[in-house]
Amino acid sequence: MIDFARGRPSQAAAFHRDRRRSQSTSDKSAVGSRDVLVKVAAASVNAGDWHLLRGTPLPIRLVEGLGTPKHRIIGNDIAGRVEAVGKDVTQFRPGDEVFGELPRCGFGAYAEFVSAPEKALALKPTNLSFEEAAALPTAGCTALQGLRKGRIQRGDKVLIHGAAGGVGTFAVQIAKAFGTEVTGVCSTRNLGMVRSIGADHPLDYTTQTSRRLGNDTT
Repeated sequence: MIDFARGRPSQAAAFHRDRRRSQSTSDKSAVGSRDVLVKVAAASVNAGDWHLLRGTPLPIRLVEGLGTPKHRIIGNDIAGRVEAVGKDVTQFRPGDEVFGELPRCGFGAYAEFVSAPEKALALKPTNLSFEEAAALPTAGCTALQGLRKGRIQRGDKVLIHGAAGGVGTFAVQIAKAFGTEVTGVCSTRNLGMVRSIGADHPLDYTTQTSRRLGNDTT
């Protein structure tokens, strides 16, 4: 997690969505008609950010740049305050606290300011800190999409591998919210944590195997 409140980052720029030129994202007059300029308060670090930074595995360079990165500023997930809005924006106004996911609009979460389309953002829940909200989009949506694809229903038994990871911790809690019985696979040191977030059956992969659960687990 990057907390921009604890230290001023260097001035940075992020690409426009069309990626043809860069702009100083603190320039309010350059905000597109359907875009929102956000002063970043916190940004999360996900595996995807690491892959973009390293350019690995190598096939990723076919999409993100062979010799040099296509994106000057990386970073998927943000939370912050709205500084300015485009003339056609209807959902937000300056001062609103928002969070969102940026990979479909040019990344840029690791800048001090970033301009993003209105549809990439949502109002931050008032009971969440900026740091908590910034940790939600990529990992939380990945977990939700996976569970929906599995078509889980109330009363199902669900097995979640990597239950102590970024996606896994969300998957455990979301699966419980669906009313399922959750087995969370993790290491010995994380058994207590996985149990504390709702797993009915924390499973230590170093000493146990999921095969003993039988065939009635999703």
